[in-house]
Amino acid sequence: MTNHPIRIALQLQPQHGDYAAIRHTVTAAEDMGVDIIFNWDHFYPLYGGDPNGKHFECWTMLGAWAEQTSRVEIGALVTCNSYRNPELLADMSRTVDHLSGGRLILGIGSGWFQKDYDEYGYEFGTAGGRLNQLRDDLPRIESRWAKLNPAPTRKIPVLIGGGGERKTLRLVAQHGDIWHSFSDLDTFTRKSDVLVRHCKDLDRNPDEIVRSVGAPLGDPGELGPPLVEAGATLFTVGEGGPDFNLDRLRRWLDWRDRL
Repeated sequence: MTNHPIRIALQLQPQHGDYAAIRHTVTAAEDMGVDIIFNWDHFYPLYGGDPNGKHFECWTMLGAWAEQTSRVEIGALVTCNSYRNPELLADMSRTVDHLSGGRLILGIGSGWFQKDYDEYGYEFGTAGGRLNQLRDDLPRIESRWAKLNPAPTRKIPVLIGGGGERKTLRLVAQHGDIWHSFSDLDTFTRKSDVLVRHCKDLDRNPDEIVRSVGAPLGDPGELGPPLVEAGATLFTVGEGGPDFNLDRLRRWLDWRDRL
């Protein structure tokens, strides 16, 4: 169990829909009581429909959400570290932090979708190489935050997504405030134990790190409690366009509110 509150997030996947629908969904989700609204950092749709279908860019959208919303935290699940110079990303995140009045989460990962890289002219390289670059860039982001004028409004929470046991989870132990796991209960439990070991090696209290998971398909009342027992406190419901249906989000919010 954990002392962190149970929170529900929406990953509003900016694919296959018009921006007017995205804007409407952000307002609807905030009005429903969601805690966090994420997008993602890709250039093409990932799921369903036309692989070259409608799609919008991550960080310009977050700037718009910062002005549109008033309560929810916002961020990317997750920013691809490969797509921007780390000092620039630090400045962008500091700016959205100010635009939102201190509601930005910097979600970040090493990248994986080769089409993005190929179409936009980034070197795809290897998974290990991309993780090594993330390892090198996270301190640069933190260093730039300390130099910016004005400074961020708060210690910007860093969410690191992924489950690599040797590299990624060690980066979470070193830099992360939130760890997002793309996994089922058994895998989540095993990798949580690995994260605890990395924290012990680095003299970090593992209870400081919020554990985040994708909200599983099915009944939240049945599927949520075992994940909470295993340490998860942030549950993210993913929805894409063109309709951005929020029925499943509502069920998870109802479950949270009954706790």
